[in-house]
Amino acid sequence: MFEVSVEHTFAAGHALRNYRGKCENVHGHNYRVQITLRGEKLDSIGMLVDFTELKRVLRGISEQLDHVFINDVEPFTVLNPTAENMAWFFHEELVKTLRLDNPVEVAEVKVWETDIQSATYRPS
Repeated sequence: MFEVSVEHTFAAGHALRNYRGKCENVHGHNYRVQITLRGEKLDSIGMLVDFTELKRVLRGISEQLDHVFINDVEPFTVLNPTAENMAWFFHEELVKTLRLDNPVEVAEVKVWETDIQSATYRPS
């Protein structure tokens, strides 16, 4: 099994709903998102996924959230903008957006809110 990963960063604000503590207030993070794809076969030139294409897709998804108040962006107008839900959101957008010749799957998406705390979504 082969795996490839890319990362991207963006800055955004949010406020957690139904939370008691500092994070219920509007605040921001410098987010880091890492996506990992996996597959069993490489393409004809020995790649699982072209890093350039994977970075382009990840940047495109991140742009929706960059320098905005995440609570105002679908699906976070209803879905609480936790790191866990953001990891799920990136997974769903990747699945919709990736158009690859080689059969691969999204193995995991990790979202860091700070250098020392992150949430990971792994599809079952």
